[in-house]
Amino acid sequence: MGGTTEAGGRVGKVGRGPSMHDVAAVAGVSHQTVSRVLNGYVGIRPETRARVVAAIEELGYRRNMAARQLATGRSDVIGVVMPETHHFGPMSTLYAIEAAAKRAGLKPLITTATPEEGTVGDALDFLLGRSVDALVVMAQQPEMLDAVKSVLDRLPVLFVLTGDAHGPRSVAVDQRRGVRLVVEHLVSLGHRRIQHIAGPGDYLEARLRRAALREVLAEHGLEELPILSGDWSADSGYRAGLEVDPSATAVFAANDPMALGAMHALEEGGRSVPGDVSLVGFDDVPESAHARPGLTTVHQDFTEVGLRAVQVLMDRLNGVPESHIEPIEPWLIARESSGPVPLVADA
Repeated sequence: MGGTTEAGGRVGKVGRGPSMHDVAAVAGVSHQTVSRVLNGYVGIRPETRARVVAAIEELGYRRNMAARQLATGRSDVIGVVMPETHHFGPMSTLYAIEAAAKRAGLKPLITTATPEEGTVGDALDFLLGRSVDALVVMAQQPEMLDAVKSVLDRLPVLFVLTGDAHGPRSVAVDQRRGVRLVVEHLVSLGHRRIQHIAGPGDYLEARLRRAALREVLAEHGLEELPILSGDWSADSGYRAGLEVDPSATAVFAANDPMALGAMHALEEGGRSVPGDVSLVGFDDVPESAHARPGLTTVHQDFTEVGLRAVQVLMDRLNGVPESHIEPIEPWLIARESSGPVPLVADA
């Protein structure tokens, strides 16, 4: 068996797909013309472009990305390192990054890592070995930030979900603003005994929310009640809900699943929400609107995080100098789980 067809070499050697030269032969043009069509060159006659496109479709030609990278110096692939999680924030951000990257003509290559020693390095080796043009890192824990430092000077790197502006390299929701919205909402309803169910202590956003709560309570002259610890899960919120201080008239949980778990525990323990205790979460997961009562929460625009991350990387790839990236503003969604302080409470 030979390596070509009787039509003059349309499929080349056995075992490989059609090449640019095969497309050129079928279309009756040079391979340079095929390259110009593929790269969107405007000076191609419409009838020539049509013949090339028809040949591509007939042969099922797929671009050789390695060859394109040699020619352009870019792979048009961005690497994404994300935690091994099913949580709403990281997954929503990932979907937005993937959609925005595709619209921008980029191909996202995604891998996961954990804070344990070596896993982030392995993820970076995997992505860098595939010549990605840029990196998005969902660095929710300090260990992940530290592990990426070695590649900061090698290619554009952008951090998301750090909860804090990491110089010109971070796209983040303003966590302090979100916490301020919670406290001011509760204070406006007369609450002065506000207890916090915190997220895991090794998460940057959990730390920021806890620190911001302390600051805003102090601004209002309010006592900080003992912190209750959770792990982002509804089960941990339920356990924390069983330990809510009897004098607390409001509970602020660091995410919605923990708030929903706490709501279960409070109601089960005979304390109605919001009749006896107001409850506020953080994130605005879809289920929050369907809780009974509906959960008051802070909306984080994870879609905007993903969209802005891709736009910033595109700017970096196109030579735009690094500059400060404004944090994304959250907003409060007031639902039925928060209400006026009970008249019988020690306010």
